[in-house]
Amino acid sequence: MPRRLVLLLILLLAGPAAAQAPWPHRPITILGGFPGGAGTDIYARRLAEPLARALGQPVVVDNRSGAGGNIASDAVAKARPDGYLFLIGTAGTHAINATLYRSLPFDPLRDVTHVTLLGDVPNVLLVNPEKRPQYRNCQKLIAAARARPGQLNYASTGNGASTHLAGAQFTAATGLNIVHVPYRGQPGAMQALLAGDVDFFFNQTGPSIAPVQQGQLRALGVTLRQAVEALPQVPTVEQACALPGFESSTWYGLLAPPGLPAPILARMNAEVARILATPEFRRWLIDSQGITPPTDTSPEGFRRVHERDIARWAAIVRRSGASVD
Repeated sequence: MPRRLVLLLILLLAGPAAAQAPWPHRPITILGGFPGGAGTDIYARRLAEPLARALGQPVVVDNRSGAGGNIASDAVAKARPDGYLFLIGTAGTHAINATLYRSLPFDPLRDVTHVTLLGDVPNVLLVNPEKRPQYRNCQKLIAAARARPGQLNYASTGNGASTHLAGAQFTAATGLNIVHVPYRGQPGAMQALLAGDVDFFFNQTGPSIAPVQQGQLRALGVTLRQAVEALPQVPTVEQACALPGFESSTWYGLLAPPGLPAPILARMNAEVARILATPEFRRWLIDSQGITPPTDTSPEGFRRVHERDIARWAAIVRRSGASVD
């Protein structure tokens, strides 16, 4: 038999076997929609290590920031559902943005496969005690903004991010005229606060805990309606600012392209849920990130939360008046 024909037969016979290689047989990427140092990046990198051990393949974290997380979200929405690309999505990227943006290149609910919730994420109202010593509490901040309409400003991690919407909710609830200054991600916004370029910043809890504990920043309130275990001495914004019902908590969740095969979904869900349930990972979430671990890690439970939050945030966005073209 000619050598070329033998090689062709080998390839034909090997083809089905190669196509049926067990998942995963090459590195997996978790995409993030915000820059390095953002809460999503910190979480994804902490999750990647035990997940790689569980799956027997490297798990790489790649950030494609911009447009309030929409660039990364769109990339995953249009990717092949082969189990090698996932997204660490947020309530910002997949619930808030549904109303905040006039149009999106993807459907936030339909163009995903829900893998599992990763936790509830509040924000913290931060000021710089060195640059703005007069803002000793939230009432002082509100009084200063009322006395100087349009002169105070607040940072966010970008148009459409939860940090933006928390500030928009705050200005709407207080009736104040405060200027929004968007930055490209959490590091830039945090640096602006440390440099005294902005008056305050509703940052996510994870990157806020260390600078608050070290005295670099002062936390005036958390955006949950109960205290955050990692910052037990910090009151809620509802209490500190006298804003009844004020709450601005979001979530992180692991998403995949639409149509992810059921066996891959089941395996990924099981492995991530197992990691989240370990005492070590739970304490890391609570103590160092201020994140509440999910009570329901099922894909179905995640989808229910997602559906509910699209409607909930639509009402909040419209009430706050926030929008992004």
